[in-house]
Amino acid sequence: MKAQVLHAYDEDLTADTWLTYEDVPDPVISKGSDVIVRVGGAGVCRTDIHVIEGVWRPHMDPQGDSLLPLILGHENAGWVEEVGPNVEGLKKGDPVIVHPKISNGTCVACRRGQDMHGEGSFPGLDSHGGYAEAIVTSERNLIALPKSLQPKEVAPYSDAGLTAYRAAKKATRHLLPGQYAVVIGAGGLGHIAIQVLRAMCAAEIIVVDTNDNSLQLAQECGADHLIKADGGEVDAVLSLTHGHGAEAVLDFVGERGTTHKGLAMTRNAGSYYVVGYGEDIKVPTVDLVISEKNIIGNLVGTWAELYELMELAHRGLVQLETHEYSLKDANFALRALHEGKIKGRAVLVP
Repeated sequence: MKAQVLHAYDEDLTADTWLTYEDVPDPVISKGSDVIVRVGGAGVCRTDIHVIEGVWRPHMDPQGDSLLPLILGHENAGWVEEVGPNVEGLKKGDPVIVHPKISNGTCVACRRGQDMHGEGSFPGLDSHGGYAEAIVTSERNLIALPKSLQPKEVAPYSDAGLTAYRAAKKATRHLLPGQYAVVIGAGGLGHIAIQVLRAMCAAEIIVVDTNDNSLQLAQECGADHLIKADGGEVDAVLSLTHGHGAEAVLDFVGERGTTHKGLAMTRNAGSYYVVGYGEDIKVPTVDLVISEKNIIGNLVGTWAELYELMELAHRGLVQLETHEYSLKDANFALRALHEGKIKGRAVLVP
């Protein structure tokens, strides 16, 4: 089959191309619970760029480059192509979306439903992923799609959508009418979070972004207030929230100073949800004690949360803004993402 393969890390992201479009062996069934999925769409995620530049190397490839060559792609959806002998309830041709973490299913975290913290593999980061014509996964990872949802239209939900949903869902559990939620970054994840907040709570939604196109998308997704990140965004949020800050701040950037600004936008006893990453969070402990602000990390989400998100999508309460690229054009899609030229999410289609 054809796949896009990473052969070398590029710390400075200066190479002309990062991935090589080449023939690779077809995936095979090795366990009774395995399922081969014919890829209908693979989301292009900023994490893929971080993998290319080696950000994940200390966590996934501590030996240097022992994982390479590696097929990227951790946001996948498609159709069942082949099932192992122990698989029940799935057959060839069924449309499915793939939860990104393949867990063993028996560890404590897995049995509590927290598969992303369980033992197992993460295709696209530590094993071959979905920038290919097919991928092997586990029956445990799959969610059948309703006829209203097509694989290439929903593939980015499996990580970007799921992560945004998990963070927004946490926030909606404490947001009340008359309160405020700030979304920093209205790109691929942020525009999903805005819709989830709109669907699941009655708080006013403030969106902060540097990009006018992203702010326009935020407005289309249901934002109540738009703020251009031009250096005065903290004061603008404080003004809208009567000087107190927001009860929930969801930061989908996590770098270039947004962590400091995000915490400054957070009300005392409020919660700062960090999703994007790239810089350190530095705050005096006495400030946390006095303000009682919560700093909450967010890693993907559970299988059940992906199921819940698919229900919202099926009902039309959440919609993805996507741009389709051919699998052979993966480098163009990654370059466009790196340069901030993609509105919403890019999807590779074999």
